[in-house]
This record gives sequence, C-alpha cells and structure tokens, in this order.
Amino acid sequence: MGGKCPSRKVKKRRYSHKTARRSKFLLKADDAVYEELQKPDGEMKSTLPLDEDLPGMGQYYCLHCDRYFANVTVRDEHFKTKRHKKRVKQMMGPAPHNQLDSELAAGMGAPDNGLKLMSM
Repeated sequence: MGGKCPSRKVKKRRYSHKTARRSKFLLKADDAVYEELQKPDGEMKSTLPLDEDLPGMGQYYCLHCDRYFANVTVRDEHFKTKRHKKRVKQMMGPAPHNQLDSELAAGMGAPDNGLKLMSM
C-alpha cells in the first residue's frame, strides 16, 4: 500500500530536459546588451561571421533580444512581436542595473562613512 508514485520519475526527467533546453541558448544580461547598443555605429559589425552551430549560420540576429533566427522571414516576424517591442523600449530607456549596483544595494560595496570632518 505504500511506495513511491511511478510517475514521479517521469516528471523529474521532464524537468531536467527543460532546464537543459533552456541553458542551450544562453542570453546576454540586460546590461551587456545595453552597452553593446550604446557603442557608436562604426564599431558594430555590419556582417556577422558564419557559424554552423547557430541557427541560420548566425546571419540573422536580433541585437535587442540577443537571439539568432533561421531565416529572414522568421526574424522579421520576431520584430513584430510584443516581446521584441517591449525589449526595444526597455533598452532605449535608462541603463539597466549591473552587478555593482546590486552589490551596493545589498550593502556589499565600499563602505560609505559620510563626509570627513576636520578635526580641531
């Protein structure tokens, strides 16, 4: 009358598959994408190098979302999505938080002892 449920193993396997799939395409953090967008146009590459491991040989890329696409039509459809438009709006706004900001907010940064007063 006891024992473990046989379907429990299946759920665990399914979960590990999802995490493996998610980590397959690692995305840049918001601050890294923002810094790349702030570079002058001369520093940005107009043609991307061929890479067999990326979708579409790495030629169809969305800079705002840090995603590669299989062909031009899929990329153009992506440009029309709500997710892309929100990302563009977010990147055109103020700079996102970075590691230094989060450490300072948590109290892990350099100590702030206030103004130094002159001793008399």
